[in-house]
Amino acid sequence: MTTQNHGPRTVLSALCLTATFAISLLATGCEEHHYRVYDSYYSDYHVWDNSEETYYHRWANERHYDPNRDFRKIPPPQQKDYWDWRHKNH
Repeated sequence: MTTQNHGPRTVLSALCLTATFAISLLATGCEEHHYRVYDSYYSDYHVWDNSEETYYHRWANERHYDPNRDFRKIPPPQQKDYWDWRHKNH
């Protein structure tokens, strides 16, 4: 059986490649997803980010709705209720 002697350059290259891969995975996992939502009842836009998500979860929990349901998929009367609540609780 023969053993291969990997030089310092090979080891360093492997470590750099591993670190680059790990950093890219961590950065992707921490990425925030923003989109804009038009509030037709108040004629304004809201950036849907972590802050808005916090308000939405609070509203949904108060009303016993599923806080993980995408806002864009809830019925228009619930969206209106959210915007009414949101403008009073900002």
